[in-house]
Amino acid sequence: MLHINDLVYRIGGRVLLDGATAHIPAGQRVGLVGRNGTGKSTLLRLILNETAPDGGDVTVRPRASVGRVAQEAPAGDDTLLDCVLAADKERAALLADLPRAEDEADAHRLAEIHERLNAIDAHSAPARAASILSGLGFSAEAQARPVRDFSGGWRMRVALAAALFARPDLLLLDEPTNHLDLEATIWLENYLAAYPGTLIIVSHDRDLLNKVCQRILHLDKGKLVSYMGDYDDFARMRREMMELREKQAVKQEARRAHLQSFVDRFRAKATKARQAQSRLKMLEKMEPVIPIVEDKGIQFDFPQPEELAPPLIQVDGGTAGYDGKPVLRRLNFRIDMDDRIALLGANGNGKSTLAKIITGRLALMEGTLKASTKLRVGYFAQHQTEELNPLGTPLQHMAKLMPGVNDTKVRAHLGRFGFGAQLADNRVEQLSGGEKARLLIALMTHDAPHVLVLDEPTNHLDIDTRDALIEALNVFEGAVVLISHDPHLVELVADRLWLVADGGVKPFDGDMQDYRRLLLDQAREARREAKADARAANGADEAPAQSAANRKEDRRAAAELRQKLAPLKKQAQAAEKKMEKLTAQKDALEAKLADPKLYDGPADKVSALQIELGEVVKQLEETEMAWLEASEAYEEAMAAGA
Repeated sequence: MLHINDLVYRIGGRVLLDGATAHIPAGQRVGLVGRNGTGKSTLLRLILNETAPDGGDVTVRPRASVGRVAQEAPAGDDTLLDCVLAADKERAALLADLPRAEDEADAHRLAEIHERLNAIDAHSAPARAASILSGLGFSAEAQARPVRDFSGGWRMRVALAAALFARPDLLLLDEPTNHLDLEATIWLENYLAAYPGTLIIVSHDRDLLNKVCQRILHLDKGKLVSYMGDYDDFARMRREMMELREKQAVKQEARRAHLQSFVDRFRAKATKARQAQSRLKMLEKMEPVIPIVEDKGIQFDFPQPEELAPPLIQVDGGTAGYDGKPVLRRLNFRIDMDDRIALLGANGNGKSTLAKIITGRLALMEGTLKASTKLRVGYFAQHQTEELNPLGTPLQHMAKLMPGVNDTKVRAHLGRFGFGAQLADNRVEQLSGGEKARLLIALMTHDAPHVLVLDEPTNHLDIDTRDALIEALNVFEGAVVLISHDPHLVELVADRLWLVADGGVKPFDGDMQDYRRLLLDQAREARREAKADARAANGADEAPAQSAANRKEDRRAAAELRQKLAPLKKQAQAAEKKMEKLTAQKDALEAKLADPKLYDGPADKVSALQIELGEVVKQLEETEMAWLEASEAYEEAMAAGA
């Protein structure tokens, strides 16, 4: 399907691609990964023939269609459905030609048009387009509205829907989840995993790459290196390769030192001169093993806030909305210093409204909100990039928030988020998307907030930088509230899930896998109901009332089973978390007891550590037993319910 041959591309004197080569067969789903700025998007433009290479070439199979998401968001008075249907150029052209052929009574042309429409399955196109739009979060009512009614982010979803609907032989996607919520992201994962054509995805979404890709192309230092498998397979193989090369380099250096030692010792001795000369030639011919060296990644270092008495924020009987219209009702929640909360729910359900309540940007219409008088809240949202002065530098933006603070301290805070001396003095308009996101995070933490509210913080961050953010959030001593379409981030940071739906907020009993299953169940139920409605409309449903009753009974039974299983699952999860903490304590105590310096000190300190270790081991054994019992009870109840 695609051949990339010794591709060379330079920009501003910098070599982005240096002999990059790859072959992608038809039907393969490929993830293109690499750090920000390595040239992934440039490679897609070269494949699309939008720019010319400085060397090498790109060859696409003849007559193969190549598609991508339009760079400009669609606009105008066309409905969403019509906008997506128009993406199938052949279908649109055939339908446009049909009235003309009918007017001219051209029987031969009419037969050709109808035959081709049947061949491309044109009659099912509206249903297929509606299904894609629905998966990306558009209701049937929304699909009938004009594109101009929607914001930029939603329009980009329409552009994505159009690209998927067109079903090109080769589909190129550049960060397709950036404008999606978690629900739409999960739908997209399943859709792309069954895509019938060839697929190249540039993404920093680890879960998407794992779910969809059969192969990973790593763009690093201008070269393309292929790894079979998903992203986790790539990460493991690359790590193993780095370790192997490092060992080989160490061994070779030892061998080189040994040969050089012999040469130095015996070169001047007549009896050993020939042997020394032989070893000198071996040294000259020895190809150095160059270890794979990773570029130094970005690190995050959140300033730690002083501790405040709980709760930091408490809302009782809250109602919130806009222009007198409630969006969220019956809000009752509290946030403490050690909370790690992720907000789940489709876009438009009120997650951002809840974030504004927590950050003090939206007052309650009813109810009470109590917060510590010393509370500081940091808020991150992608739209804030539009509020940055493009001509200002990161240093100037930060200095404005830290009046009276000397230049050294301002630069030190920027340095916590990867802004060295040179980058701190660059204009904002020169920064990449990832650098702007890091600047926003630096700005929001300038006063060491007690609560961090992060609304899609990983857009434009590469995988290594996302991992650095996860690590920093996990050592942060304040509270964290996340809104994210990245399940990997949610799973590794949040320990409480709140579901924002049906005009309210409630705890979600379960983990991200449970939430995925819930969404898939809801999607299947929606499809069944849509089919039932279609059959009823066509007069083919003999007992619609009975079917509705059966579906209602099935939902009731499923809800009862989830309710029955929730306490058991919660027990197992609590025991598992406790086991992790106890294991960490045990490892720390064993490390202390293994330190020889400990035994040079007081004997009672050694005894105290040994007693503490014994107690931790005992608790760990009891917790393991509790976990086993809870897990077995959960599995038995699950089997009985099934």
